[in-house]
Amino acid sequence: MSGPMSGSPKESPADYSSPKGSTTLNPSEEGVAVVSPGEEGRVTARGSYSPEVRERLERDAKEIISRYPRTRSALLPLLHLVQSEDGYVSDAGQEFCAEMLGLTKAEVVGVSTFYTMYKRRPMGDYHVGVCVNTLCAVMGGDQIWDELSEHVGVGHDETSPDGRISLERLECNAACDFAPVMMVNWEFFDNQTPASAKQLVDDLRDGKNVSPTRGPKKLCTFKEASRVLAGLPDDLAGDGPSAAGASLEGLKVAKANGWKAPEA
Repeated sequence: MSGPMSGSPKESPADYSSPKGSTTLNPSEEGVAVVSPGEEGRVTARGSYSPEVRERLERDAKEIISRYPRTRSALLPLLHLVQSEDGYVSDAGQEFCAEMLGLTKAEVVGVSTFYTMYKRRPMGDYHVGVCVNTLCAVMGGDQIWDELSEHVGVGHDETSPDGRISLERLECNAACDFAPVMMVNWEFFDNQTPASAKQLVDDLRDGKNVSPTRGPKKLCTFKEASRVLAGLPDDLAGDGPSAAGASLEGLKVAKANGWKAPEA
């Protein structure tokens, strides 16, 4: 029979803390937050946000909520908002969303645990996704994942001890014409090899300037990307080409032959 038994050793709160200044709950001490180093001024002893952080989050949340005719429709962007603060959807973040939207915490948890873009543990500054779906896998995606995971020393949705890199096995990046493809904080890195993938994470760890294959030349952090997904843009969406190479071949053929989509 699984589950805690009377007389079993009490779990240490340290077992439930996470790297890079995160706050999690110890299951054996419900409601008591574990605050890791660097977070003392950001969260309170019970896991809620400090007044300064709370004020800032409320200001952004109210702007986001005002865009929707029904308050609860803002839940998805608000989850991205709290993820931009904590690097994952923390217990405090879920409580904040529930309070702002008039929902129960259970309703918020049910949504945040359904979608894979909402993380349940702190992610790295650079969240690296390796596509292992059919075409990318055939073109070398599986080998890239195996070698990269060994190189970084972490597995799926795990973060390196220095908090710089986290890895994820992605089922599709919607960029099959550039297979095998990786993403870093949802920006494309096309036509990868095991060697280039390992060099990429080494450069990220070393703080070198790394530019995506397409899109903006500046690579934002995971928290910054989450803020953009919350609907608070960084004004970089129009930078760089959004499509290139093989993605445009069909369009070129259509134009050369005078083909057009049927009128609606």
